[in-house]
Amino acid sequence: MTTDIKPFKVPTMAQLAAEGKAPEVLFWVGCAGSFDERYKQVTIAFAKILNKVGVNFAVLGTEESCTGDPARRAGNEFTFQMQAISNIETLNAYNVKKIVTACPHCFNTLKNEYPELGGTYEVIHHSVYLQQLINEGKIKLKGGGEFKGKRITYHDSCYLGRANDIYEAPREVLAALDAQLFEMKASKAKGLCCGAGGAQMFKDAEKGTKEVNIERIEQALETTPDVVAVGCPFCMVMMSDGIKNKEKESTVRVYDLAELIDKSME
Repeated sequence: MTTDIKPFKVPTMAQLAAEGKAPEVLFWVGCAGSFDERYKQVTIAFAKILNKVGVNFAVLGTEESCTGDPARRAGNEFTFQMQAISNIETLNAYNVKKIVTACPHCFNTLKNEYPELGGTYEVIHHSVYLQQLINEGKIKLKGGGEFKGKRITYHDSCYLGRANDIYEAPREVLAALDAQLFEMKASKAKGLCCGAGGAQMFKDAEKGTKEVNIERIEQALETTPDVVAVGCPFCMVMMSDGIKNKEKESTVRVYDLAELIDKSME
């Protein structure tokens, strides 16, 4: 990820430290947000929002490494601990207290698994952070914006929902849009995995009669949506692939919560 998104600034922790400054928030970008072409757009959208509302934030830039989530889920505990300890040393060196990330996998690992290795931080998923900014009146949305009257259905990320019981924040963010939210028949605690969790993203599918993401996108399409909203890079990939499989790219779009808010801000 570039550290300069004109006209928006994305300072690094190293830059601020050199100036004797410290940010209020560390934006943990994550592997997908840094390298995946589609999810880079989410990183940019969230950075633009933070700039617009005046949040004092920074990123680690090249000092950020994978949290180790995929390694641990795949059973490689040694690699996980190596990656985690390296990140914790970096975070602690900068005296980081508060972290915001758009990835539920990073969120879950940083929040729930790093403390046992010496890394204890206030970790917030961007859906909750966006909800807070909206409730505080810092995010102001255009009336009758791009999504006015659009039909939106939201796919719950496993690591955000069932793993961390965050269901309402994403929906409250969507409620701020001038749109209509339609729930899938399997949602919230009964929601279906996109098929990429548990390191499944990085391996070939096992034999079966149907891919998990196809089943899930069929449930989404039952709501006849204009938009499938997600809050996770893995879910973004799987839902987008499902839309392509159903040849619905021309009528149904997959957006992250940050993109929906960025496109709707004054």
